[in-house]
Amino acid sequence: MKVLIIGGAGFIGSHLCEAYADKHDVTSIDNYISGKKSNHISNVKYIDMDASNILSLDNKFDLVFHLGEYSRVEKSLDKIDFVLENNLSPTLNILKFVKQSKAKLIYAGSSTKFADNGTNMYKSPYAFSKWKNSELIKYYCETYNINHAIVYFYNVYGKRENSEGEFATVVAKFLNRAKEGKALKVTSPGTQRRNFTFIKDTIDALELVAIGGRGDFYGIANKKSYSIIELAKLISDNVTIIKGNTANRLDSEVIIEKTMQLGWEAKHSLEDYIIENK
Repeated sequence: MKVLIIGGAGFIGSHLCEAYADKHDVTSIDNYISGKKSNHISNVKYIDMDASNILSLDNKFDLVFHLGEYSRVEKSLDKIDFVLENNLSPTLNILKFVKQSKAKLIYAGSSTKFADNGTNMYKSPYAFSKWKNSELIKYYCETYNINHAIVYFYNVYGKRENSEGEFATVVAKFLNRAKEGKALKVTSPGTQRRNFTFIKDTIDALELVAIGGRGDFYGIANKKSYSIIELAKLISDNVTIIKGNTANRLDSEVIIEKTMQLGWEAKHSLEDYIIENK
């Protein structure tokens, strides 16, 4: 099977490449805005390309994963035009490419869609762009009878997670700061809850959705949630609260029923991971 992973040099994308590379012909396209060449996996063909140029690819694929979008919620408020351009502009060309290839499309939506009673989609350029893309993909694929599934990640953590810089994610950032003896900065109010989900569980779910999923609402989340202050205190006693902004959601509805019907469940514990990596 020929597999294309858009965003294959990123955190989740690199693990997805790793899962498919041994048994399938895998290609990654990535613009390396957040992806890293240090994340490259053996037996994967890497193309440095913006996804908006995907129609220039000659190859046809059986399966396309679209993970290649700007993914920082609060920071997207500082770069509205860039985020909307980067996330929205390539989508129609990706859909045309999938249609031409007769491929199945797996799109990574955002669980911000379900946050704060469904009101969060207008609170940041990131949340808005992900919601718009989910709706466009659903409409286009249903119109042209394209096999597709939309998945929703919930705070994925694990190996190759970014611990520093613009694309740092909270588990890796907190672990890194604790190792450096620095205070863990928790965005106010600190009671906002997240369903942290291990990367291996996330990849297992993606593989199952690729085989048997169709349509919307394939959430990939550990059922157990933690507040950000609870997460911080699992790692360190040196914790400080900093001012937040309007994009910081308080919670998200967890929608994993369709994914569980495929035989999936989260198997890994956040607390065990922290103990192993402190």
